[in-house]
Amino acid sequence: MRKLIVYSILVLLFIGSYQEKATAQDQPKTKTSVWQGFERVEFPFEGMIAYLVKPAKPLAGNPWLWKAMFFDWHADMDSILLSEGFYVAYVDAVDMFGSPRAVGIWDRFYDFLRANYHLNEKVSLEGVSRGGLYAYSWAKKHPERINAIYGEAPVCDFKSWPGGFGKGVGSKGDWNLLKKEFGFKSDEEAKAYTDLAYDNLDKLAAAKVPLIHMIGLEDKVVPPEENTFILFERYKKLGGPAMLVPCTLGKQDLMGHHFPIETPRIAANFIICSTVLPKPILDPSDFYELRGGLRNSLIRFERDKKGRVAFLGGSITWGGGWRDSICNYLKKRFPSTEFEFINAGVPSMGSTPAAFRMEQDILSHGSVDLLFEEAAVNDDTNEFPTVEQIRAMEGIVRHTLANNPKADIVFMHFADPGKIEMYRKGQVPQVIQNHERVAIHYQVPSINLAKEVTERIDAGEFTWERDFKDLHPSPFGQHIYFRSMKALMEKAWRGSVAGEAPVDHYVPAPLDNASYGTGAIIDIHQIKAAKGWMIDESWQPGDGKGTRENYTDVPMLVNEGNPGTVKYRFAGNAVGIAVAAGPDAGIVEYSIDGGPWQQRDLFTAWSAGLHLPWFYTLGTGLAVGAKSDATHEIQIRMSADKNPKSNGRVCRIRYLYVNR
Repeated sequence: MRKLIVYSILVLLFIGSYQEKATAQDQPKTKTSVWQGFERVEFPFEGMIAYLVKPAKPLAGNPWLWKAMFFDWHADMDSILLSEGFYVAYVDAVDMFGSPRAVGIWDRFYDFLRANYHLNEKVSLEGVSRGGLYAYSWAKKHPERINAIYGEAPVCDFKSWPGGFGKGVGSKGDWNLLKKEFGFKSDEEAKAYTDLAYDNLDKLAAAKVPLIHMIGLEDKVVPPEENTFILFERYKKLGGPAMLVPCTLGKQDLMGHHFPIETPRIAANFIICSTVLPKPILDPSDFYELRGGLRNSLIRFERDKKGRVAFLGGSITWGGGWRDSICNYLKKRFPSTEFEFINAGVPSMGSTPAAFRMEQDILSHGSVDLLFEEAAVNDDTNEFPTVEQIRAMEGIVRHTLANNPKADIVFMHFADPGKIEMYRKGQVPQVIQNHERVAIHYQVPSINLAKEVTERIDAGEFTWERDFKDLHPSPFGQHIYFRSMKALMEKAWRGSVAGEAPVDHYVPAPLDNASYGTGAIIDIHQIKAAKGWMIDESWQPGDGKGTRENYTDVPMLVNEGNPGTVKYRFAGNAVGIAVAAGPDAGIVEYSIDGGPWQQRDLFTAWSAGLHLPWFYTLGTGLAVGAKSDATHEIQIRMSADKNPKSNGRVCRIRYLYVNR
């Protein structure tokens, strides 16, 4: 048994060694030389000589020109294309005259070049003289692979050449080779062939493949009236684009078949303009504004080796992805710095909740050095009015800087289908205008990812449906966000900070005196209980509907449609309630300072399937005394009215909030 095992191992080793040698032998042996000032790689392909000439600086997408015959003939156009980033390829399928066998070789050569040199899926063809037979035979089989076809005195009918059955001189030796290659048993059988270069052009024309031919009008070898003129007439009738350039200047050799190319640049430009290239990836710097920069955080991270970085926003922040990437980037960029990262993302939350959560969710940990804030998606979808957005975004900035005047802040405007649609109409979404107004006023850096995603999708870099997928981005989309944020930070953090000290950010007068710069969450235990209301110390839904973090197994002030009024006295210019707005959400009535009773429907567009955290500002712009000690009172009770979509009349208050 042991001998059998050893024998089996030796056999496997032998086979593996043999396969390695066979694989190595299968690889073409190449040699390099210089052709027209460019590197030329020469290698065997199926027993034939093949060339690939490389540009010094390839264009994006690796465009290329494929020469069918006579590699060294009239290389001016080829040189122009090489100098502008095109590759030039050639396989010497000589004496095959564009036959089915030649087309098969071209198929395999195309696959080889694509696999090994990553050339573009689409190629331009150059057919000189009999090379026209090859170019058109292959192009008609693969119109989807063709950018353009350049023909120079191209053979389009082998009865004309090498057959010589028309005005041309023909070539008896080549005619016999052609008949043998195609398997024709007689001249008559060859003449009956119905797939000449100028036959069956319908698919090529339907693909709108542009053609350009340069011909000599006195050509007695390949007479244009028997070749190019027939092909062009048929092609144009089929709707195909074609351009004819007669070359009449200079010496006409070989019975007019050899003539100087007067304008190689025309042909080169024709191919360049016909070549489909990937658009360059857009620069992230087009979509962010540095404004006051992020110098303080750089100094803090490099000099003090400490950093507290906070992320404030909704579900796109809460879910990680770009946020995790930024954390990892910061740790790698500042390996000696001790970081504390605060994730203050809460799903469904826009700028108003963020302004009032600042103290509890972020500043309770200590002063932040760098704050990332996003709310453009939720402010829009949750339909917060413009005045509320500005008061909230301004409040976030002022609250942060009041706590630490040296803190750096970045605003981020994330993408959603509505914003993409507006940018395509040439409009700037109102929510982004509002947030940018605050960013400009306080010189806060901002990144307009909604605009970037729109323009990069429209540039063909990726799609929303397949790649980005949702306003909660796929991993691909998360990387797009991180890429732009990293680009902003890298630019903001250039250079040394030696000898520098952080400076206080300038805080101008507020845009709105009622902005939420001193927002705070009020624990419901500070509210005096009233008949009909109760505090459930560990509330959980009993209907099996979804919940959000920090809104279950926590204290809730609950009224299930009972009469009774709760009251709360406060000092400040704004007041509101944070609730769990589920399928049974009711309508509350409220009065401030004994004023008229008003209603607020707590049922949202998403309440049917989720006990959704939602902030409702009930009073704002309230009077504040000279010493900010003016006392207001809010009263809240349940309404007998009901949203027809709700299955109850319930109010569950997680917090009150006040701008003190």
